[in-house]
Amino acid sequence: MPKVPAWARPRGDVQRDVDAGYLAGAALNSLDNLVRADPVWSGAWRQRLALKSASAALRLLGRREEEGALRDAHFFRAPADDPGPAGNLLLAWRRLAGRSAGLDEAAVRPVAEHLEVNWDDQLAEVIANGEDLTTSSRPAPILAAELAAEVHRARPDAELLAFWLADALLAKKLRWPVPVPLLMGQVNSSAFKTGEGRRRVRAGGEGWGRAVLLAYAQAAAEACDLGAELAGRAAHLVGVAPKLRAKGADGVVKLLLEDDAVPSSRSGARLTDRNSRRLFERLGDLGAVRELSGRPTFRLYGL
Repeated sequence: MPKVPAWARPRGDVQRDVDAGYLAGAALNSLDNLVRADPVWSGAWRQRLALKSASAALRLLGRREEEGALRDAHFFRAPADDPGPAGNLLLAWRRLAGRSAGLDEAAVRPVAEHLEVNWDDQLAEVIANGEDLTTSSRPAPILAAELAAEVHRARPDAELLAFWLADALLAKKLRWPVPVPLLMGQVNSSAFKTGEGRRRVRAGGEGWGRAVLLAYAQAAAEACDLGAELAGRAAHLVGVAPKLRAKGADGVVKLLLEDDAVPSSRSGARLTDRNSRRLFERLGDLGAVRELSGRPTFRLYGL
């Protein structure tokens, strides 16, 4: 399982752009190897990173919903229910993690709606310019930083969308089949803090390019660490799967490998609620899943 070596992880206050670029390149190379390996648990991995990104975005907005609350709002929402502002944030990053990267209006406009960003000609023009950036021969993380800066300059109210688009462009430039949510999850980290007051670097502001490079280096390292963790759990889950006798158990295992969490009462058409709960209890006894909610009822399970 690819991991980012210690020497490629940001340490201390990196002052030079060239050093930040070196770290980002090394870390993203390890991540690229993981993405191209396309492990069976990659869906759960990406969606867990999407949850991390949505939680970080909420903290940036001054909201206090934890990851558990975001999970509940998403997985226990009826299809016709309004997900609310927090739920829409999670939907935006789940959308990034669940489909191929697109930088055209058809792909981006629904995300802007999730993020409550009004669409206008100015934003459409920036998005069109973003498509052009993907043909450049310059390094992908630098182009991602430039696109985010352009979005913020044109529409300062679209900062969250700028972070989302940076990851979409990075994935398209690196030819990943599906993006990996990375940059937003680092927005509250030291990578984006600068100066004596440790103020947050804004998109396009002084030090933005270096901050993005460091953020990608750290994010890639953390994503690989999470991948190594999930690889072990997924291997155990697949290993115990033949012991499961319940009809529909194969479908449940597939869901667990594809998503961040699975409700115990809604795991597939071939299982009753009771049988589903018993199956998850069995998986828990075998150490193949973790219960994520901490509740005795309305439980959520995942790798």
